[in-house]
Amino acid sequence: MRAKRFFLSLLLMVAVAPILTAQNRASLITAWPGSEIYELCGHEAIRISGPDIDSVWNFGIFNFNEPNFVGRFVKGETDYSVAGYPFAWFPGEYINAGRRVEEQVLNLSPEEVEKLHKLLIRYSQPPLNRYRYNYIKNNCSTKIADLLDSVAGGPVIYPDTTRFSTYREAMRGYHINYPWYQFGIDVALGSGLEEEISPREELFIPVEFNRHAASAQLPDGRPLVAYTNVLYQGRSDAVAPPTPFLLTPLWVSIVVATVSLILIAVCWRKNVVPKIWYAFFFGLAGLAGCLVAFLIWFSSHAATSPNLLIFFLNPLQLIIPLSLWWKPMRYPLNAMMWLNIASVGMLLVLFPIFDKGQSGQTSLLILMATDVVLAAYYLRTVFAEEKKDGHKNSRRPASKGSRGSKKSNYKAKRR
Repeated sequence: MRAKRFFLSLLLMVAVAPILTAQNRASLITAWPGSEIYELCGHEAIRISGPDIDSVWNFGIFNFNEPNFVGRFVKGETDYSVAGYPFAWFPGEYINAGRRVEEQVLNLSPEEVEKLHKLLIRYSQPPLNRYRYNYIKNNCSTKIADLLDSVAGGPVIYPDTTRFSTYREAMRGYHINYPWYQFGIDVALGSGLEEEISPREELFIPVEFNRHAASAQLPDGRPLVAYTNVLYQGRSDAVAPPTPFLLTPLWVSIVVATVSLILIAVCWRKNVVPKIWYAFFFGLAGLAGCLVAFLIWFSSHAATSPNLLIFFLNPLQLIIPLSLWWKPMRYPLNAMMWLNIASVGMLLVLFPIFDKGQSGQTSLLILMATDVVLAAYYLRTVFAEEKKDGHKNSRRPASKGSRGSKKSNYKAKRR
């Protein structure tokens, strides 16, 4: 009897299986990092597939040819778009670039999949199809995480572990082969990137989203992911190879510091300032300072303020190259050198204490120390000139008029 019941149950399961598998399903599609700057953290999308549909929904669409795209990006006013299209169009781009692609089929009920599908259709229609992009708070990955919370009826529960402690550490982990890109981030973005991030916040990186999702649970305790398909294994050349040390910001900063010391040693006895080198060094610092100041006071990007580097990289540095060959600007130039010694010197001491993230960029510390040394040498030459001029004046012979007046005074005393 038991065998008969088991056989009937098995037949029922086999008969029902085609009906169950005929339902639409939702998947997370994760593309691993590529070689372009905007591909360094990977990409995330949603797939809705079933008997009559196979579509992908992409939250990372932008048009680089839009008017003033770069200017608006710097100001933090970049808008990204949401679009749905046939899934067959999606993976080819990543496969051709050698980027690994994984599909995580979500453990959602047919009703939840339908709800998700309707939300995707809604958000792909104007005006909801455009959103203000933010690289750590509102991107292709975090938008999908928010959608899953809405569909599940509450926050998805992710494992209580993180690979990275801060946003900056996470960026450095994925930008390791792009040191100049990370150097730019460390210059432009201040202490806001030092916030400790939770597992939920770490989802801003698509590959980390993939890792967290694998062990996540829905609010009712169901696993978020039913199973995983590797759609493409990927190639090792999908990302750029490590940058040679001789082309890194650290090496360039060492070269700049070394050239500065050599020029000071050569010019020391002559008591002259290598003006062309000063114009180059402080000119670049001033131009970088214009960008830092703009990001602090005018950009709406996250984490651009506060930024302690404003005490080193600021527009006032441009006073130096503009004043080196103009004598009337001698006193403002001297004042600027004193200001550099005070502000940058203070920054060198306090930077590692108050902002350990940015100060981890060793090349910045080397350049700051070089700034102080160049400013100190300039003031040394000024003092040496003044001392030399004062010594010459003290040894200058008295004029005839002065000798005559002394002689007449002597005669007057004798009378």
